[in-house]
Amino acid sequence: MNIGSLQFNHLAFLAPMAGIADRAFRELCVHYGAAYTVTEMVSSKGLTMGDKKSAELLTIGGERPCGAQIFGDDPQIMANAAVKCLDFKPEVIDINMGCPAPKIAMNGGGASLMKNPQLAYEIVKAVVDAVDIPVTVKIRKGWDDDSVNAVETALLAQKAGAAAVTVHGRTRKQMYSGTVDYDIIRSVKQALDIPVIGNGDVVDEQSATVMMEKTGCDALMIGRGALGNPWLFAQINAYFDECRVLPPPTVTQKMVTMLKHIQKIIEYKGEYAAMREARHHAAYYTKGMRGSAALRKEISSFEHFEQLEELAFKIVKENE
Repeated sequence: MNIGSLQFNHLAFLAPMAGIADRAFRELCVHYGAAYTVTEMVSSKGLTMGDKKSAELLTIGGERPCGAQIFGDDPQIMANAAVKCLDFKPEVIDINMGCPAPKIAMNGGGASLMKNPQLAYEIVKAVVDAVDIPVTVKIRKGWDDDSVNAVETALLAQKAGAAAVTVHGRTRKQMYSGTVDYDIIRSVKQALDIPVIGNGDVVDEQSATVMMEKTGCDALMIGRGALGNPWLFAQINAYFDECRVLPPPTVTQKMVTMLKHIQKIIEYKGEYAAMREARHHAAYYTKGMRGSAALRKEISSFEHFEQLEELAFKIVKENE
């Protein structure tokens, strides 16, 4: 599939997860076969006002192609923010119209734009007119079950010049509860001429196949399924490209990958920040292992990378 002039040979993309999909995690997922990644969402207002944190979130390394995601509710500010994003040389500008988090959605951004399709159109149009790279949009099924309008919103995004639309098959009210609605993604796909990317509940090769077959979407965007599981991209690529099922990672492979992940965070953010983030990531890497609850408790007290290394070696010894 293509997004503008960008051509993708694989169909598994990494979703722009706030607090998760930083440069370190994006690079790790690309290493395992993610065809495309997107930065954590950045406030358009913060970026245009010179917020240092916003600039840090937009720093892109070798994880290309990579899109820069922005959120906001003012067309001109969004356009100005998109122009500022170009300093970081993203391949795509992605507009967040799907974030359900209260601090975003209750302040006019993210999924709240699903309640105002005309404003959503104006934002997309302003951003498309402001930059010379493809603009994409990430939306949800709707605000709630009484206002399911993904097709309407997606058609307006296409009319405004969007190059692709990603659809998460849940409403904002659902957050991440319940199951994904494949029918709404299929309806958007059938209505649009531009590529449609399916998002929600893709956690393995089987669920990826279900998403593709039930929706007819052009690609998959994987979020929570990749947490502590970056090799999911390699598994999906092998399954779709070669009809081959890769074996699950061993405990040793999981621990080696976890340590590489945290080392990358240390490289980019320093040990203090990295070890606090390690607590969250390690919970996913150790999920399902013997004594995982006790492991998470132990990791929560770690201040230094060497402590995590020692525990990783201990986990390998006890589980293999």
